[in-house]
Amino acid sequence: MPEGPEIRIAADKIERALCPHPTTAVFFAFEHLKPFEAELTGCRITQVETRGKAMLTHFNNGLSVYTHNQLYGKWVIRKAHDLLETKRQLRFAIHNSKKSALLYSASDIQILSSPAEIEHHPFLSKLGPDVLGKGLKPETVKAALESSKHYRRRLSTLYLDQHFLAGIGNYLRSEILFVARLHPQRRPIDCSEEQLRAIAQASIEIPYQAYKYKGITNDLDLANQLKAAGAGYRDYRHWVFGRSQKPCYICATPIVKESVSNRRIYYCPHCQPAMGPTKLA
Repeated sequence: MPEGPEIRIAADKIERALCPHPTTAVFFAFEHLKPFEAELTGCRITQVETRGKAMLTHFNNGLSVYTHNQLYGKWVIRKAHDLLETKRQLRFAIHNSKKSALLYSASDIQILSSPAEIEHHPFLSKLGPDVLGKGLKPETVKAALESSKHYRRRLSTLYLDQHFLAGIGNYLRSEILFVARLHPQRRPIDCSEEQLRAIAQASIEIPYQAYKYKGITNDLDLANQLKAAGAGYRDYRHWVFGRSQKPCYICATPIVKESVSNRRIYYCPHCQPAMGPTKLA
């Protein structure tokens, strides 16, 4: 599933491709959305907003299209009406005279007609702060970690809860916990002030780095060194995620892969001990 940074990257591409020109055609695969094709044709996109893993495409006639990629959804930008040759099903398409934005495979698509409808949307209204939100501060994340609602929850579970922070998924969870040097089974109540500050800071910095550098959460200098030495993107992209049994870049201990609620998580058992203080390298 694409996470917050990937959805924001897709939104940026859609804005660059579509905002300069009015739409010439709009397509919905679902019959109940077909009446809106004509309403959105000839309109301009004013903004492509992201909230965690959800996207809102705002049009200048007051309508907004809510989309969630879920597990298999994928946005593609092409020349106008140049569809992919693929077994994926086209669910939503926006065309202008120059470009087309095509959403394949996603099934969660809705039309929202007012700001009130957006704010009361059953998914959007329950989201926690967006990890890429410009106003999000480490102090806010730390306060949420220390709240009675969250401070006894395992970090492995908490960091996939979109009500806590929106936009974090499997890879960001593993990477944030590693950078903070915290074992996935710890709880905020088990952490020192230093550790809470570290994970609050990482909760903002790691998603932003992933957004800015196309998914790279590893140390950037190290990633560049590994790339120069011939390593592939998957090998230099992350600190721990997807690196089961490979040596930790900090201590060379083999990375562990575990399953929590049928979701994979990776960590270094030396850098992220189950309990006790950990020095931040």
